[in-house]
Amino acid sequence: MENFTPLSATIGGALIGLAVTVLWSFAGRTAGVSGIFGGLLPPLRGDVAWRLAFLVGLPVGAALGAVFAPRLLPDVSAAPPTFDLGPVAMIIAGLLVGIGTRLSRGCTSGHGVCGLARLSVRSLCAVVVFMGVAALVVYVTRHVL
Repeated sequence: MENFTPLSATIGGALIGLAVTVLWSFAGRTAGVSGIFGGLLPPLRGDVAWRLAFLVGLPVGAALGAVFAPRLLPDVSAAPPTFDLGPVAMIIAGLLVGIGTRLSRGCTSGHGVCGLARLSVRSLCAVVVFMGVAALVVYVTRHVL
């Protein structure tokens, strides 16, 4: 929270909203990352290019932000967080995220951004659960452990 700036949050939120709106308006697709990735396995003819463009755009956009955001917004150039987890813990964490995504039929981006915008009850339930668990994890790691 120490590096939060309303300007960077507003710009980021507006860009996410714009990307979601463009994808929905022009392709009729929901911008849920797990669904976009999952649609590549197995790939369907005529349905690969936009999925790859979206997925490649995620790290490219992050890299562009890392390069240009410190110049535009100097207060967001903090070092990224580090994790002292071994490879086994990282694999288990990844599997748990995958299982949760599969159980909820979507990821945080799909439910939190797109599902709530469509007034989906399923997405509202998913968001309440993952935000509640996130708050609990933060509390436990900062105040209990």
